[in-house]
Amino acid sequence: MARNIVIEPLCNKPIEEQEVEIVERKGIGHPDSIADGLAESVSRALCKMYINRFDRILHHNTDECQIVGGQSAPEFGDGVVLEPAQIILVGRATTEYKTEEGKKVRLPYRSVAIKASREYLKKHFTHLDIDTDVTLDCKIGKGSVDLRGLYEIQKLLANDTSFGVGFAPLSETERITLETEQYINGRLKKSMPEVGEDVKVMASRVKDTITLTVAAAMVSSEIPDKDHYKNVVKELKEKVHDHALRFAKRDVSVDVNTADDYKKNIFYLTVTGLSMENGDDGSVGRGNRANGLITPYRPMSMEATAGKNPVTHVGKMYNILANKIAEDIVTELKGDISEVHVRLLSQIGKPIDQPLTASIQVLMPECEKPTGLNKEIRGIVDNWLENISRITDLVVKGKVSTF
Repeated sequence: MARNIVIEPLCNKPIEEQEVEIVERKGIGHPDSIADGLAESVSRALCKMYINRFDRILHHNTDECQIVGGQSAPEFGDGVVLEPAQIILVGRATTEYKTEEGKKVRLPYRSVAIKASREYLKKHFTHLDIDTDVTLDCKIGKGSVDLRGLYEIQKLLANDTSFGVGFAPLSETERITLETEQYINGRLKKSMPEVGEDVKVMASRVKDTITLTVAAAMVSSEIPDKDHYKNVVKELKEKVHDHALRFAKRDVSVDVNTADDYKKNIFYLTVTGLSMENGDDGSVGRGNRANGLITPYRPMSMEATAGKNPVTHVGKMYNILANKIAEDIVTELKGDISEVHVRLLSQIGKPIDQPLTASIQVLMPECEKPTGLNKEIRGIVDNWLENISRITDLVVKGKVSTF
């Protein structure tokens, strides 16, 4: 069956030529990103359990993780968590199965979810004591009869009427925003243990000037006094600026922890390096989109990606797939195309590889129609849809990011 792929020219001014651009990334330690990361780690753990037992992924969605902030008392050189942050794992999963004799056997889905959550927290957050600084509560239950029934047909039918969105390539500002957070929470950690994982980067480009505003939670036990704190902020600012220049053709300026007021003794100090220790809450889907960014000057979907099942849930599959399609179109037709916007729309109960509409908008010089490239573009879209299970494999193996 021929797929409903619609290719049309995009007549917008290219993002790089627009006067203003705003881009945001919530770092891995932001409460919303922690919720995303936990939801995704639980989903992947359930996938592996189901594959090991049944050689296929059973129905589940764990995309409703909630973070309820705790209370802490950080101070230079010390500090204590007074009340642990609460992590509530919420969602639906296949909780039991029937043997050939008709006996119902329960699956250890809650134990698997809690173990995966603890391992995720331990791996990513250096100063967090998972035994005392957080509480984990698993509220995952059985899914609805209709959605379980739809899933178990095993014909890869879409579980929802929804859409996914992607675009390519990233602009200079978008690339700098993404690279900055990954740098702070990556290579920089070895030389600057004072900087926690809760980092947010906001970029504003006005014409040819990019301003990065970085909010970085500082770890109180690593900072003995105010002077040390000031030096850390200064060093972080300089290193972020130098790193950003590697990706920039425009002028870049950097501001760090702009809410600090040294005269009033206001410092962004935390015990764990995470703002969830002191009243900051988090939820799945409130942060980065599937490409790792929040981009108000680009097409976006409000659908959460993390935690949804990586087989038939279009909220996950189509958002990841749309970005993959856009990236491949730009890469393979480099030089002919400036930008690509991809939107994939499903119908519940219909084959996930047959979207109701696959909209491909192509920006070419002088708003030309992409007529001569239609065949190549259609081939890229068709190939990804025909092999949509590749997305499942990438997700289960942890080779694609969802936030």
